[in-house]
Amino acid sequence: MNYKHTLYISFLSLSVVLVSCKKENRDIAQNDTSKQADTFPHIEPDSRKLKIPTAQFIDEKRKTIDGFYKKYWERNKVSGSFLVAKSGKVIYEKYSGFSNYENEETITQDTPIHLASVSKVLTAAAIMELVHAGKFTLDQKVSTILKTFPYQDITVRMLLNHRSGLTNYAYYFDDRQKWNHSKLLTNQDILDLCVKYEAGLDFRSDKKFAYCNTNYAMLALIIEKVTGMHYATAMSKIIFEPLGMQHSFVIDFEKDIDKVSQSYKGNYKKYELNHLDQVYGDKNIYSTPRDLLKFDLAISSPDYLTPKLVEEIYKGYSYERRGTRNYGLGIRMLEWEDDTKLFYHNGWWHGNTSSYVKLKKEDVVIIALANKYTTMTYKSFHLATIFGDYPLKIEKGDLGE
Repeated sequence: MNYKHTLYISFLSLSVVLVSCKKENRDIAQNDTSKQADTFPHIEPDSRKLKIPTAQFIDEKRKTIDGFYKKYWERNKVSGSFLVAKSGKVIYEKYSGFSNYENEETITQDTPIHLASVSKVLTAAAIMELVHAGKFTLDQKVSTILKTFPYQDITVRMLLNHRSGLTNYAYYFDDRQKWNHSKLLTNQDILDLCVKYEAGLDFRSDKKFAYCNTNYAMLALIIEKVTGMHYATAMSKIIFEPLGMQHSFVIDFEKDIDKVSQSYKGNYKKYELNHLDQVYGDKNIYSTPRDLLKFDLAISSPDYLTPKLVEEIYKGYSYERRGTRNYGLGIRMLEWEDDTKLFYHNGWWHGNTSSYVKLKKEDVVIIALANKYTTMTYKSFHLATIFGDYPLKIEKGDLGE
């Protein structure tokens, strides 16, 4: 074999190796789902053929709900949105008041309102999608994801079910020595300053339940770390866009506060922003009842996550105190000795109050959002009794009869 022939064979062999390596690298890239938008974990819309309630059923329920609405919402001049649906069918909805009182902009079905702590339900759903995608596990230590997180025993599950023992940032940063109240606090600031000041736990992790917004501020950081996206972008990719929630978003208060539904006291005096307003995960999602109905249908679908993960969401984790109240993973619950369960989450931030009531057995959702301070949103529980046998303390007249 002459020199030229040998050189040609060597070049040919090297070319094959290079092509093979390129193909292997391309295959690896194709299998790396974290870098591909089309395989990014997201919630799928509900594909079920739902059994639509009869016209008679709708008419009967609508009359009772209308009495309830007139008693609690109209009499109290609530400014907000109200919707009741069964199996995806809207039975009753009303919109009243102003998203911007100064400009007399009325609230409609397309007006996003601050969800306050109902935002936690959606943050938890994004976390569960990432768990389902294998990005981390429920019992994984948070410190293995957020490398500077100083509490070694706290897991993702403990953040979701409020058993971490973390101190509440809203109270911790009341101390002006720790934070200048003229500046907006961020999620990363919370973590960094807890490290800097060696903030202690309020109690040993997983010892008891204590509702704490810091848990969900940290979950938002986990979402950012794992996805490589800002929380607002990740929530759009995981939840809002796949479900067609066109009127839902995470607000950036510094840029968009004047563009959204405003927050009012009971006399329509606007709430002033404070240093806690920019923190997200625990709050700061804006949405509409119709968008939340799309979300509720999706997480009610048998195709949502896996049966095991869904079971983890809707079971109670805190039994150190006797009673009906408990908390799952991003959802509150009332549970009785006969195993009847009612799932819900309430919210309050400034003048915004919210209520999301989920009757899993009856496939009913009740959504109440208000942007002028009121507690009438929380009365939505009463309506559970017209759909199922829930042992709530309902007195005559509570439903507006």
